[in-house]
Amino acid sequence: MPALKDTQSERDERRLPIDRVGVRSLRFPLSIRDRDAAVQHTVATVSLAVDLPHHFKGTHMSRFVEVLHSHGTELTVSNIVAMPHELMKKLHADKAHVEMRFPYFRSKKAPVSGAEGLLDYGVIFEVNADKDKTDFVLTVEVPVTTLCPCSKAISARGAHNQRGNVTLSVRFSEPVWIEDLIELVESSASSELFSILKRPDEKHVTEVAYDNPVFVEDLVRNVAMKTKAHARITWFRVEAENFESIHNHNAWAVIESHNTLS
Repeated sequence: MPALKDTQSERDERRLPIDRVGVRSLRFPLSIRDRDAAVQHTVATVSLAVDLPHHFKGTHMSRFVEVLHSHGTELTVSNIVAMPHELMKKLHADKAHVEMRFPYFRSKKAPVSGAEGLLDYGVIFEVNADKDKTDFVLTVEVPVTTLCPCSKAISARGAHNQRGNVTLSVRFSEPVWIEDLIELVESSASSELFSILKRPDEKHVTEVAYDNPVFVEDLVRNVAMKTKAHARITWFRVEAENFESIHNHNAWAVIESHNTLS
């Protein structure tokens, strides 16, 4: 069989390097060690990319998928971290990027009745590497309840509340549990969320939120203070967005910091 033409390796004369090129929106099984039950099986949405020097016309897309499948039918954290270096070697690149987005489930008991149900959280593993270093960022996306301190202070009856979403990204010196980050965020809000609430539970959650009002500013500051106190976390970024119940806009706040107590 005659050799097929390798168009991707042809020279490009526009002299424009590409920062990232690869594949995305690829779903793949993922096994994650969890603090509660040893191993959790989920499905990740995967992005894989490398840099492309200016003189190459294109990259070889099939090689990204080959690297992904070379680890068998399920991925683990250890081979995710190694994957950028495999991509650099296979695609002759200087930089590589791997991102895994997946739902992560926890079984939670309602606070009064004990009714148990699963609640899902968003988790992202992002690994960027070059020939000298590897950078791993862990992100959790945690839904919470917030109750407005201003509304409580000025209203004769009740106070408006809303569901919010907190996105916490961290770098760390030693591994941290996903569950620890989730609990850190949930403890910073007016109340955590549950998938099943009976009437006694609903009364309890409503009153807990009323007794613990937080602005979106309070929420990111609460998370930031607790993250700063975590000995293993070296950098963090926390973003909170409240889906306002009496406005046609959302409230939003961000804090990013290297983790040094002051």
